[in-house]
Amino acid sequence: MRRGQIWTTVAGAAGAAVTGVAVGVAARKHSRVAAERRRLAEQLAEKPPQLAGLPQSEPSSVTADDGVRISAEEIEAKDGNPALTVVLVHGFALDRRTWHFQRQSLPALTDPSIRIVLYDQRSHGRSERAPRESCTIEQLGRDLDAVIRALAPEGPLVLVGHSMGGMTIMALAEQNPALFAERVAGVALISTSAGEVASGGLPGTLLSRHNPLTRAVGLLARAQPTLVETARRALGDVIWSLTRKFAYGDHNVAPWLVDLVDTMISANAVDALIDFADTVNSHNRVAALPALSGCEVLVAAGTADRVIPVTHSDVIAAELPAARLVHYEGVGHLPMLEQPAAMDEALIELIRRSAERVRPRRFRWRA
Repeated sequence: MRRGQIWTTVAGAAGAAVTGVAVGVAARKHSRVAAERRRLAEQLAEKPPQLAGLPQSEPSSVTADDGVRISAEEIEAKDGNPALTVVLVHGFALDRRTWHFQRQSLPALTDPSIRIVLYDQRSHGRSERAPRESCTIEQLGRDLDAVIRALAPEGPLVLVGHSMGGMTIMALAEQNPALFAERVAGVALISTSAGEVASGGLPGTLLSRHNPLTRAVGLLARAQPTLVETARRALGDVIWSLTRKFAYGDHNVAPWLVDLVDTMISANAVDALIDFADTVNSHNRVAALPALSGCEVLVAAGTADRVIPVTHSDVIAAELPAARLVHYEGVGHLPMLEQPAAMDEALIELIRRSAERVRPRRFRWRA
């Protein structure tokens, strides 16, 4: 029997075992978690906001330098005369729906007027599944560059990155510091890290390539994807509970907010997510941070972040003394969803400071 056949056989057997275990665990925990979800929903009596109220956007598609298709959206300024473009970059396992509240609040700005670009990272959301070897922070930096060149080729920029999205901005700064010197007026780094992610939080324990469980699931997801997805569905309520624990600091957060994150994560194939495990843990771009020193910078994180501890944001702020550092007390990994009003306030302040910075300079806008 050839080596590939051996691994496929082993993965098949392991898959059957994992599926069986998953179904068993789900059967024991489903009723308890489901009852908790119903209790919270009834207690809060809060319904998800309707998507009909979202600002009109223009769907776009950008081709990365290696041919991967990146799905994006553009929201134009109401007055057609934006002072700058804000690019929103989401994090690991999520997609551009991460910015649900910000895509409602930010386009309403008139002082200054802005346009917004949102996109899904490769192998996330509506973007094309990318080859495993291209799922690196370095390539994500190049993807961001491609998005800017295609959808915001002129004028000043504010780049906003959450988690792996912040790492993406750092990669772009490492690759193209001239862009930051010439066009990037502001940067927001939210719940992210400049390096040593494996030293603590969820990525360090779960996503490490040395974790035998992660390695086994990765092999299994590639060899027997149907079995892995079956197990994932069987564990639905358990995963929902874990999502609430790791995404949010408030245990009583509105259930629809947990549903939103759960939906984003579930939309991504397990093996596609594991493709990014090594790059997140090996990411170290402290040396790239000085490229941001000429920009207005916001560094923000929740003090109850179990994914990337708030100390990582403190390290970034120490490297950028002029940056504004904001701690959201008791908030988890997604302050833009858990405390949108506070997050919006900080982002609007950053945007206004960035507009003041570029006002003396002249930029050409595309027609």
